[in-house]
Amino acid sequence: MRYMTTYDLMETLRNTNQWMGASAMSLASYPVFSMVPNPMFQWMAAWGEVTERTFQRMVCKPDWGIESITGEDGRDHLIKVETVIERPFGDLIHFDVTGREEMDRRVLLVAPMSGHYATLLRSTVRSLLPDCEVYVTDWHNARDIPVSAGKFDVEDYTLYLVDFMQQLGSDLHVIAVCQPAPLTLAATAYLAEKNPHAQPRSLTLIGGPVDPDATPTDVTDFGRRVTMGQLEETMIQRVGFKYKGVGRLVYPGLLQLQSFMSMNGERHAKAFVDQIGRVAQGEASDHDPHNKFYDEYLAVMDMPAEFYLSTVERIFKGLEVAQNRFVVDGHQVDFGAITNVAVKTVEGGKDDISAPGQCIAALDLCTGLPDSKKASYLEPDAGHYGIFAGRSWRNNIRPLVLDFIDANSEAPAKRSRTSPRKAKAKAANKNAAA
Repeated sequence: MRYMTTYDLMETLRNTNQWMGASAMSLASYPVFSMVPNPMFQWMAAWGEVTERTFQRMVCKPDWGIESITGEDGRDHLIKVETVIERPFGDLIHFDVTGREEMDRRVLLVAPMSGHYATLLRSTVRSLLPDCEVYVTDWHNARDIPVSAGKFDVEDYTLYLVDFMQQLGSDLHVIAVCQPAPLTLAATAYLAEKNPHAQPRSLTLIGGPVDPDATPTDVTDFGRRVTMGQLEETMIQRVGFKYKGVGRLVYPGLLQLQSFMSMNGERHAKAFVDQIGRVAQGEASDHDPHNKFYDEYLAVMDMPAEFYLSTVERIFKGLEVAQNRFVVDGHQVDFGAITNVAVKTVEGGKDDISAPGQCIAALDLCTGLPDSKKASYLEPDAGHYGIFAGRSWRNNIRPLVLDFIDANSEAPAKRSRTSPRKAKAKAANKNAAA
């Protein structure tokens, strides 16, 4: 009951702050106060508006918000999100572009289960849709999953990826962003041994901790500083009575958000103070840059406790993937079994979460893969977010990834709006790792 009480206490504090913000905004917005020549009421209403929105977003799953794209024919094509596979802990979804023939490039975008929803990759999906058939792993909030659904750890996550890849077939290109990079590599190796015909054609790993010790960061050092007992005691709670997953052990989203915010506390505090000022002066809007960023950033989800703890214990502390000792469902996978899947790594020079060196370690693990099928790219000025969703992704990384996909397909894709040239295999792999 102690863990459940703590969970409900956090939700109570969040709910109270949301209520205080709404109350302050409503009270200070009464027309009668406009007769009083005091800016205090404007600032009070602004504080209330920003506070209510901030705490309300913490328990909302954002929409994808991708309604249409402009096709090659110059017309707008509506986007329909379809569920291909439905599972208790996550679905495989497809962004169907109505009125368009299926694209040759079929991409599975593996979203992280690290505190945010898959919608964090919204801009990544939007940028790929004009040129690819896009599938995404849409992980569920653990607080909404009944205890009867059972456990979900790193092995279950890997097997989910295996099933998704087998469902989509071998004519597939996989892009894993951040946290799932080592597990996606493991899923590919698992298929290489168990079902070689279901392997994807290419695998692109973006900013993931394949070898956390290659270049330690504050995130990886944290896993070293604390024991598993300390983590379980301080980070794990039981879902409270408000949600369907009541009683499930989780790493709460609100606790994760506190960790996220503390990493750049001064910058976040300044951003909120500045936003209150803009609201008070009538310069803010519903979808201004602040709201656009924080509506997504503040929307956090609970992780299954066993997934969080096994990630820390096996990926960060035990280095099972980095040392080629990872076991899935009783079978020790061998990354050397990957012989046909082209592998590319992407890293950001200013990434303070998965620093350069952590992801490229995947190429050394693939001992059975020829150098012609290995490639790596370092974006010098990009941080963690920028390598998959920012300007660096749009202008530099995305064209290289599409070229890599084309170079490792049976035939060139039907079209490539940003990269009209038809890349040859050697050209796309010109940055192959030695």
